[in-house]
Amino acid sequence: MPAFLSDPWFAEVQQLIAEAGDLELPAPMKAVAVNATIKRAGGDVQVYVKDGVVAQGHRDSADATITLDEALAKKLFVEADAVAGVQAFMTGELAITGDLAKVVAMQTAEPSAKQKALAQKIARITD
Repeated sequence: MPAFLSDPWFAEVQQLIAEAGDLELPAPMKAVAVNATIKRAGGDVQVYVKDGVVAQGHRDSADATITLDEALAKKLFVEADAVAGVQAFMTGELAITGDLAKVVAMQTAEPSAKQKALAQKIARITD
């Protein structure tokens, strides 16, 4: 199993995403693009989230940027624990710049069944 946020992890996640097809996203998740800076001991990792999909690097087109630590990122991107993101924001563990309303709406939307299935597959391949 590849380590979370490693190049092999991103490659396997991209393959799972391609195989999943249309994730039937709720409207609030389709309406936002987010850059994430993940703080970790070995150096920060930049990711981009759009249409329920995580990819490497930041994009100029993002509506907002979030900054969080690796443990929280794993809860959000692997365990699909949206509640953890809202709680982290309320306690200051997650910082948001940009369109706060869109990010909050995305975090509070109920994932589709297809998104949940994809999250389970990602969790199974993540070390």
